[in-house]
Parts: sequence; structure tokens; C-alpha cells
Amino acid sequence: MTNALEGVLVVALEQAVAAPLASCRLADAGARVIKLEREEGDFSRGYDDYAGGLSSYFVWINRGKESCRVDLKDKTDLALVEAMLAQADVFIQNFAPGATDRLGIGSEALRRRHPRLITCDISGYAPGTPHYTKKAYDLLIQAEAGLAAVTGSPDSGPTRIGISIADIATGNAAYAAILEALIRRGRTGEGSRIQLSLFDTIADLMNVPYLTRRYGGIEPPRLGLAHPSIAPYGVFRLADAEVLISIQSEREWQILARDVLADAGLLEDPRFANNVLRVRNRPALDAAIQAILATRSYAETAAGLDAARIAYGTVSTMADLIDHPAATALPVPTPNGPIEVLAPPVLVDGKRVPMRAPPGLGEHDEALRREFAATAARSA
Repeated sequence: MTNALEGVLVVALEQAVAAPLASCRLADAGARVIKLEREEGDFSRGYDDYAGGLSSYFVWINRGKESCRVDLKDKTDLALVEAMLAQADVFIQNFAPGATDRLGIGSEALRRRHPRLITCDISGYAPGTPHYTKKAYDLLIQAEAGLAAVTGSPDSGPTRIGISIADIATGNAAYAAILEALIRRGRTGEGSRIQLSLFDTIADLMNVPYLTRRYGGIEPPRLGLAHPSIAPYGVFRLADAEVLISIQSEREWQILARDVLADAGLLEDPRFANNVLRVRNRPALDAAIQAILATRSYAETAAGLDAARIAYGTVSTMADLIDHPAATALPVPTPNGPIEVLAPPVLVDGKRVPMRAPPGLGEHDEALRREFAATAARSA
């Protein structure tokens, strides 16, 4: 653990994925995170029971937190939350727009009372837009922001990406924004109000297809494993397997054609003279490459691509990922025994973040109520 955020107190009124992922990243960096839950708990606790009887979502993004059950309609519990916020450095929430305002713990009110506090409000749509108060979940955002329209194969129709990418990307964006706010506060002594939405997060990721359509007049097609702007780029059948090939430059294309495919005619064909033309003539290009590779084995093809330093890979199933030589899994302690979770991507000084246990529902109720009792009594 880097402990870069040791001494930072985060109070998180959170559920599902986006906010819990942001606070999980903060916990990994050494912050103390108090997770406020309803009596029945964060509903992601019940998403599935695949992780040794526990929810895979909850085990993944709630490690290292303290859980406290609160009834925000109860004055005593609301005073407890106020007491926590009086000492907090960061407050994260992703409840329905307006919910915290009605309770008196909205960002504007909190920032007036606690100028050093950093607040982070996560919503489905951005404040000030007509959709702001609408419910919004990952699937809806993928569809509304155009991501589903460019995902899938030509015959599949719009397709949801297989993970909750809107939630995940928003959680990571919130984490980055909170770190920026902590740095700013270190210079100025002032907190910040952070607002971000799932829609804006995915819309930002959609800029290439957006610009393609708005200024190029081209509706980006669904291409499966191909790339709308690069060719050759995609999957090719071999005699005994499939291989993914990714070309990023003219130099790589020349090496692939000459040294791997051993077909100088591809370099002389005017249809393939540059990337723009190769994309325009993708069906002919892919057919020519496919004809060459169809009789080759995976071992032979991989050896040639390795020697030429051309990027390639295969399509892994989840079973393949479990045993993938590039994958690192770390044990997370749980009441039902350790559960191996794929490691966060960052190494600091060559070390990965150790995995801490996710909390049981209300596991820290008594300890937290004792800790903040005096301040809560004054707030009640």
C-alpha cells in the first residue's frame, strides 16, 4: 500500500458501482473510508453470490471500508452523519439528485459549513440538463450516449459492452477529480464541489465516433473486432485457431506484408497504399490476408509475428483469463475464505496494493457510533 492518503477521511453515501469504485480507489491509497448504508445494505450486496457466496461486485469495489448502517430519516442517525462530515475530508454520494439537499447534507450546504470539505456528487445526467432528475443505469447510458450503437457486429444490432463501463469509467473519473481537489486544497486550504455524470463520462469517450459523424458525415459502423479507423486490424482464421492482428503505422504494415505475409504484391496494390485507402478497401484487404493465413498454424503465425514485432493476440474466455500468464490475482479476505480478485493496474515502487476485506453489513456500527457520539450529540 502506498498510504499516500493516510489521514484522509472519506464519508461515502454510496450504492451500486460508480461511487463505491471511486471510494475503493481512495481506500487503496490509504484513506479511511466510512461507507454509509441503508438498513438493508447497498443493493449491490445482492447482485449475485458468485464470490464464495458473496456478491462479486461488492467484494471487488468495497474492500478496506468500514460499514455503518444509518436511517437518514432518523434525526439521531442524521446527526451521526453530520458529525462524521464535520471531520471528513471528502464526501462522495450517488443517491438520486436532490436527495441529500432535502436532508440538509447537500454539497452547497456542506461547503458553507465546512469550507475545507471536498464533495463529489455523481448522477446519471449532468446538472442543468433536462435529463438531470431521471433515473439512469449503466445500460441506459451506454444506449443514450451512443456507445451501444457502435458496439457489436454488422449483423448484431446495437450491443451493450459486457461490463458496467459507464459506472466504472465514472468511478475512475471521480477518483481522479477528488485527487485533484485534494492537491488544490493542499495549496489553497479550500475544498471543492465536484459534479460528474455517467452520461458525460461516456459522451467524452465517444468523441472519435462523434467527430466522425458530425464533421465527416459518416455514421460509424459496428465492426465487431475490427477498428473503424485502422486496417488491417481484426481477427483472422488460421488452420487451427484464430489470431488478432493490430497494425498501427505504415512501417508496421510494410513489415507485416513483406516479412510475415510474404506478399510484396500487397505493398504494390494502390488500394492499400495508405491507411485511409486500406480502411476504404477493408473487405478486399481482409480477404487477401485471410487467404494467406488460412493454411498456417497458430504456432507458425505467432512465431512470424513475434520475429517481426507485430502486435497480435487471441480472444480469451473468462476461463482463459483465469490462467492467463499476464494476469495477476490477489487474495481478498472474506468471512467465507479468501477470494482471488484481479489486481488493480498500478504498481508503486514495484509493489501492488494489498487487498483488504470488504465489510460486513453494519460491521462497524457500534465502533463508529461511539467514535462520533460526542459530536453527534451536539448536532442533534
